[in-house]
Amino acid sequence: MRKKRNDRNYVLYSLTTSAGDSYVGLTVARGQAFLRSVKVRVQKHLSRARKENRSWTLYEFLRKHPETKLKYEVLEIVRGRKPAYTRERELIAFYKPNLNTF
Repeated sequence: MRKKRNDRNYVLYSLTTSAGDSYVGLTVARGQAFLRSVKVRVQKHLSRARKENRSWTLYEFLRKHPETKLKYEVLEIVRGRKPAYTRERELIAFYKPNLNTF
């Protein structure tokens, strides 16, 4: 049986709207372009909010406020899938973002 990969970098990011609402998420890092990885993920959020009928808090907000400006930033880079998901939960508990679906 093949060993699972745990050497991949993950980017933990914060997404803030012009209204002051926030979201904490994570995405796979594409090489060393961490901010670019977050930009691609944010674009995917916007696309899915328009095209898919998901009832997630972030997507509902983006559908209600399509004109909102989004600001994103890299919070941390974490190596390994399990540590990344654990750290994401810690950051969500710390920042208490109102656009994350619980």
